[in-house]
Amino acid sequence: MRLFRLIKILAVASQYGLDSMVLELEPSGRLARLANALQFWRDLSLPRGVRLRQALENLGPIFVKFGQMLSTRRDLLPQDIADELARLQDQVPPFSSALALKEIEKAYGKPASEVFTEFDPVPVASASIAQVHFARLPDGKEVAVKILRPNMHGVIEHDLALMDAAAMLLEKIWADGKRLKPREVVAEFAKYLRDELDLMREAANCSQLRRNFEGSPLLMVPEVFWDWCGPTVMVMERMHGTPISRIEELRAQGIDLEQLSMAGVEIFFTQVLRDGFFHADMHPGNIFVHADGRYIALDFGIVGTLTDSDKNYLAQNFIAFFRRDYKRVAEVHIESGWAPENTRVDEFEAAIRAVCEPIFDRPLKDISFGKILLRLFQTSRRFNVEIQPQLVMLQKTLLNIEGLGRQLNPDLDLWKTAKPFLEHWMSEQIGWRGALKGVRQEAPQWARSLPQLPRLVYQALARPPRADLAPQLERLIAAQDQQNRWLLVIALLLAIIGAAQFV
Repeated sequence: MRLFRLIKILAVASQYGLDSMVLELEPSGRLARLANALQFWRDLSLPRGVRLRQALENLGPIFVKFGQMLSTRRDLLPQDIADELARLQDQVPPFSSALALKEIEKAYGKPASEVFTEFDPVPVASASIAQVHFARLPDGKEVAVKILRPNMHGVIEHDLALMDAAAMLLEKIWADGKRLKPREVVAEFAKYLRDELDLMREAANCSQLRRNFEGSPLLMVPEVFWDWCGPTVMVMERMHGTPISRIEELRAQGIDLEQLSMAGVEIFFTQVLRDGFFHADMHPGNIFVHADGRYIALDFGIVGTLTDSDKNYLAQNFIAFFRRDYKRVAEVHIESGWAPENTRVDEFEAAIRAVCEPIFDRPLKDISFGKILLRLFQTSRRFNVEIQPQLVMLQKTLLNIEGLGRQLNPDLDLWKTAKPFLEHWMSEQIGWRGALKGVRQEAPQWARSLPQLPRLVYQALARPPRADLAPQLERLIAAQDQQNRWLLVIALLLAIIGAAQFV
């Protein structure tokens, strides 16, 4: 199976001249000329970016998905190729209704007619991993049923193995291979793709996002019906809304597009900075708008997560950026270890200023985030900044946000919209608010641990005295004295927190 797949990939690569793109990296150019001479029948008149996009579309949905993700890594690609890959659309013909019904029967052990009171055999959406049908549960609730495409695991594992081999080859022959970590990019892609193959995991993602935005006036997330979910079938609440790409319909419904665009920015930063858990596939097909103006999020196969360290790094960068404090941006990169310790802060600061300063005080319609990212990546290459694979999904989401913003409100001032939110978030993390929050979170643990200390001291005192234990005993007594002082401080803090609840 893998051999036949490899043969097809090589055939497609030859047809579209992908081998010449790789061989061009060889300085002498002899290998590229030899390959073109041996395959003289090929038509390579189209630009290389177009040929690469067409090749990925020919190879199937997994390669299309990889191309989509790769388009966000403009540090790896020339601009013409990155722009062309950004045009990839994950539009796959649906599999047959008979096959969908068979998968439902396999998942539940009984036909769809015995599971749902109604089931529409015609899919309403189809993508590379799964497709969606509308149905009705026995209690009358309208639901959307997502069904995994049959026999996906084997095909995907074969393709991922071949991608990893290609990435390893790039690391060997490309001068920037080690710095740009193509194998780690493939590994990151593989992780998210394997997650998409387990619809229980997607259901858990949906449930988590719904819980994070419970009662939110900005975002709606469908409810998951766990009793009907499994690894190959996911059942969730059917959501009614208008696709966000239908701007004229939204205007006709009286939706305030300016307010909608600002809400989108707040939702993004809330997910990234408050929760460290964000919807990482926010293209227009996955975002609807409810009649009351709230966003509706769909398709939770790809989510991004950030550690507290990542969030702190991003927040400090965003704040410094919005304040035009480019020196602080440079310092944060060095302090985080992303830039070498010997990097000159003044030179790095000047390079960042040259990228960022021209875009301030300009509306979104006059800003190309693609070009900004490209220049930032060029700067990172000059200063040997290491690329962080865990932020690939965040880069992808940022480009999705840019696209949505351009559709809804090209005059949106992203900086003025985001800055107050970011400053409020930072005030919650540091200063007295952050300290009180930390005390409130740690107080239960302290309450469990501190009462044990007197008992441990008593047990130590009750043991027969030993000369070699005298220093330890002295330390325990000193610790008890210190702990008593801390108990008083904590009691005062808890009193303050308790009083704050009634202010």
